[in-house]
Amino acid sequence: MELTLLGTGAVAGLPRPGCPCAACALATGGDARAATAVLVDGTLLIDLTPGVALAAARAGHSLHGVGQVLLSHPQDGPPLEVPDGLPAPIRVPDGQELSLLSGHRVRAVALDSPGTGYDVTAPDGRRLLYLPPGGAPAGLPAADDPHRPFGADPARAGGGYDVVLLDVVGRPDALARLRAAGTVGATTDVVAVHLDHHAPTGAELRRRLAAQGARVEADGTTLTAGDLHNVPDIPRRTLVLGGARSGKSAEAERRLAAFPEVLYVATAGRRDGDDEWDARIRLHRDRRPAGWQTVETCDLAPLLADADGPPLLVDCLALWLTDAMDAVDAWSDEAWHNGGRRELERRVRELVEAVRATDRTLVAVSNEVGSGVVPATAAGRRFRDELGRLNAAFAAECEEVLLVVAGLPVPLRG
Repeated sequence: MELTLLGTGAVAGLPRPGCPCAACALATGGDARAATAVLVDGTLLIDLTPGVALAAARAGHSLHGVGQVLLSHPQDGPPLEVPDGLPAPIRVPDGQELSLLSGHRVRAVALDSPGTGYDVTAPDGRRLLYLPPGGAPAGLPAADDPHRPFGADPARAGGGYDVVLLDVVGRPDALARLRAAGTVGATTDVVAVHLDHHAPTGAELRRRLAAQGARVEADGTTLTAGDLHNVPDIPRRTLVLGGARSGKSAEAERRLAAFPEVLYVATAGRRDGDDEWDARIRLHRDRRPAGWQTVETCDLAPLLADADGPPLLVDCLALWLTDAMDAVDAWSDEAWHNGGRRELERRVRELVEAVRATDRTLVAVSNEVGSGVVPATAAGRRFRDELGRLNAAFAAECEEVLLVVAGLPVPLRG
């Protein structure tokens, strides 16, 4: 199966006409995108967009061999012009199947939003799932459900689909649900389409998608189903650093939003009578996907040792350190010099060794402190110094390290 991406942008394209935002201003060259449309094996066109014939010509293809045009979402603008020689576009009713003369089989997938997804099987057996903008499959069952409508085969490496095209940025939960059902696996090529100005551009977009096991390509790119050379490897261990209200926690959560199960490890704990602290915790909790589980603990080593568990999101190391310093009475000069320092070093060493040995996907958050302001007390300076040492030791064990500044992730490693 060969797929040519005639466009990869939102319905209005990228940049949006007349939009003054920074994302649209930066969407130039390879980051400029026409509305999403895909040509399958030169015979099936999914989504008819303005200028699609010219887009095909630029990609080195002709639409003369197209025998079927499918629409995936409602068309709100003026009626689309159908280029000469193309059949009239149709939308297949949910659940119905269509057999093409080319040997391709198409099944319409019901969604949780207006529109239709398409499950396409090529004559060579390769499979594509195409979802429209903002769409996710409705009623997706578990991988072991014998009535699963997507035909997932748990015994087949990589799940049911060879390629999935969907709105990863706008609906990461759709990708999470496909993974939960077993229809997207480690060898599924997940490509983000329907990209709008809400997404970053350039290297930042590629980095963010890679963390979710997806990738992005420029308009005109041709993909071959089953070619896994460009499928990104998901980083196993990531440290996200940042100052107060920098967006570091949101960045960490975004990296795992496309995974069906995540264990959120809150090291903050509760503070009786502190309404402002409770509001902070509630803000974090309300932002998480409903399927995530939460545990409040600073005992991280056993969680890291559980190789069969879902990805971990630890937020944050600064509060873990606070708990560890409380445990050894590190705030007292006397206790610090009479064994407290050695005990804290042992605890930090144990944590770092657990990070080094873990097989779980891990995203950890920590504060970046000490960039100029010197605390007024010895205890404050001690905490600043020890957090700097902890961050450095933890980062040394991570494949990716990010510093979030004013909401913008800056890659330090990976």
